[in-house]
Amino acid sequence: MTNSFKKILVPIDGSIYSEKCLERACELVDAFNSNLILIYVVEKSLPINLLDRKEYLGILRKFGTRILEKANEKLSKKGITAKIFLKEGNIVNEIEKIVKKEKCDLIVVGNKGLGSVSRLLLGSVSNKISQSSSCSVMIVK
Repeated sequence: MTNSFKKILVPIDGSIYSEKCLERACELVDAFNSNLILIYVVEKSLPINLLDRKEYLGILRKFGTRILEKANEKLSKKGITAKIFLKEGNIVNEIEKIVKKEKCDLIVVGNKGLGSVSRLLLGSVSNKISQSSSCSVMIVK
């Protein structure tokens, strides 16, 4: 069997859905001997007062770092190593930049996440990724 999923990208946000994605991605890594890439994106376009914005983004960066560290610990226990990215900007744009830069073959994303407010206003991240991605997308429920 050819390895059609050499590089798998998993966007994580700390939600139960991203944990399910990580589990599914681990199964794929085992099945296809793939490389795993994790990304957490700090959404910068939130409508927040300029003085509060810097502090809020700092909190989100710390949260993202913790989420990536926890995911990396889970992977280590399974004998899997991952390349890790903490980015800031538009979630879908940053994911697509990593897909192109790292030449990913698959994105494993949850159908829901922590961004319920932005989902109501802007549409779901998984929907946007599935519409705009240059590689295959697996949406985990």
